[in-house]
Amino acid sequence: MIKKKYNISVEATLEVIGGKWKCVILCHLTHGKKRTSDLKRIMPAITQKMLTQQLRELEQADIVNRISYNQVPPKVEYELSEYGWSLKPILDSLCAWGETHIIKEYGDKFAVLENNGLNNHDTEIWAEEESNVLV
Repeated sequence: MIKKKYNISVEATLEVIGGKWKCVILCHLTHGKKRTSDLKRIMPAITQKMLTQQLRELEQADIVNRISYNQVPPKVEYELSEYGWSLKPILDSLCAWGETHIIKEYGDKFAVLENNGLNNHDTEIWAEEESNVLV
């Protein structure tokens, strides 16, 4: 085994989950198992080749499990592994920081966040309306 040296431990983290798409994939998988087609649909800007590559790398790092069903037509799903679930606090922190950044830069986060079920558009609008009624 080759001994690797890191300058700082965040390098090891970024080696596994760094890049444009891995954290996005992982965030989607925190909401449950997904087929490749599901991920492609909710991440339309990613190419099929890149999605496949990122999923393979995450699988090799033991972050996601690939579940292959022996049926016709073939069915494959991806889910976070137990080890992958250990990244949830990091992913939650990245999302929270991202929301703060969006608000700082654009004012209204809903103006730039997609209404895709992950961004709590309806829930937060309902909560805001409820708080206004209670005032």
